[in-house]
Amino acid sequence: MQITFFTLGLGLVLALPISFGQIYGNKLLKMIIAVYEKILRSIPELVILFLIFYGFPRIGVRFSPFVAVVIGLGLRSSAYQSQVFRGAINSVSKTQMRAARSLGMSNLQGFVFIVLPQAFRIALPPWTNEFTIVLKDSSLAYALGVTEILRQGGYIIATKHEPMIIYLTVAVFYFVVTIIINKSLGRVEKKLAIPGFDVKETVR
Repeated sequence: MQITFFTLGLGLVLALPISFGQIYGNKLLKMIIAVYEKILRSIPELVILFLIFYGFPRIGVRFSPFVAVVIGLGLRSSAYQSQVFRGAINSVSKTQMRAARSLGMSNLQGFVFIVLPQAFRIALPPWTNEFTIVLKDSSLAYALGVTEILRQGGYIIATKHEPMIIYLTVAVFYFVVTIIINKSLGRVEKKLAIPGFDVKETVR
């Protein structure tokens, strides 16, 4: 769970300015962001983890296995979260930003105070899906020696010799946590929903 929350947090912190740059940036910035996203979305997560954990020591930078996992999965998550928020931001009417600009706000102020709060409501359902993906991807920490639930299950198997029962228990844990998180975020989504926002008038 620590890996999941830290990874999502890092991804979110990076995704928001990336989304802003995608929509309001100049051509050069948009091109840099596009390359960044393309690279991170094209390389398997496990390869990213190995590159960070084994590659950075070559230039004198060392990360603990836990930190390497959070950085690697966080960077990957930022590429996907930025797409989630870009779509949500584009769903907010352009007149909202024009109204903010007419009140003397800068693009950044209009984005933070006017557009982003509305975009968060729209982004919550697909962001919930990203939460589920990151939760399951946290099992990749096993490859770097981080003692997460899968590796802990391996330790138990070494003494109990019941791999089927242990791995089924691990699977049930992931299933239960995923259901709880999805249900909880679903309630948040309903609480933040704007009454009548998605209601369409029936044409007779």
